[in-house]
Amino acid sequence: MSDLVAAATAANWETEVEKTDALVMVDFWAVWCGPCQMVAPIVEELAKEYAGKLKVMKLNTDDVPDVAGKFQIMSIPTILFFKNGKPVEKIVGARPKPQFKHVIDSLLAQHSATA
Repeated sequence: MSDLVAAATAANWETEVEKTDALVMVDFWAVWCGPCQMVAPIVEELAKEYAGKLKVMKLNTDDVPDVAGKFQIMSIPTILFFKNGKPVEKIVGARPKPQFKHVIDSLLAQHSATA
């Protein structure tokens, strides 16, 4: 993981995701998941492009199964977007970068309109 993508753990989940009002993108993944490996470079690129606007985290579902279970993550990769600690959008499966950007831009526009 890069400086811009933090590891989500059971220990930091509450402070980093649930108790922040920032828009947070969490990539639920696992080491053995091929599509997750395909999405990983896109997640890194998005973290760079949206630095300062979007917090990006990765949660290894093998290491933190309780959190994955809490949000009923059945397939990986799953990208969940959180605002004010609540899930607001979900992308399941490997997708092209423009699809991620469309969702992020839409969520950021909603946030700025309500801020």
